[in-house]
Amino acid sequence: MSGGLLESARSTLAGVLALGRTRFELFGAELREELARLATTVLGGLAALMLAALGLAFGAAALILNASEANRLAVTVGVALFFVVAAAIVGWQVRRLAAAKPRAFDSTLSELENDLKAIKP
Repeated sequence: MSGGLLESARSTLAGVLALGRTRFELFGAELREELARLATTVLGGLAALMLAALGLAFGAAALILNASEANRLAVTVGVALFFVVAAAIVGWQVRRLAAAKPRAFDSTLSELENDLKAIKP
């Protein structure tokens, strides 16, 4: 009788391990798909950012070249100040958003700490 019980336990364990393996393979496939989508999004965002920067640069050059000879230096300084102020504002916003974001896996780590506290006497 114990041989049948042992064989039943082995087959149940093998089924659980096979199910776990299937779940991990599915998770791995989904993770690869998400990473590919993230990479595509990042590259698309960088391309849009570069095109916007080129547009701003050509717009600034056109504005400078359109100014009269007497005002060209003032327009150039104004365009440069605009870009410096815009960069400072964007940098401040990024810093503010980065400080407000919680650390990676914060909720998971806190749950693990709670589990550890519950296990310890």
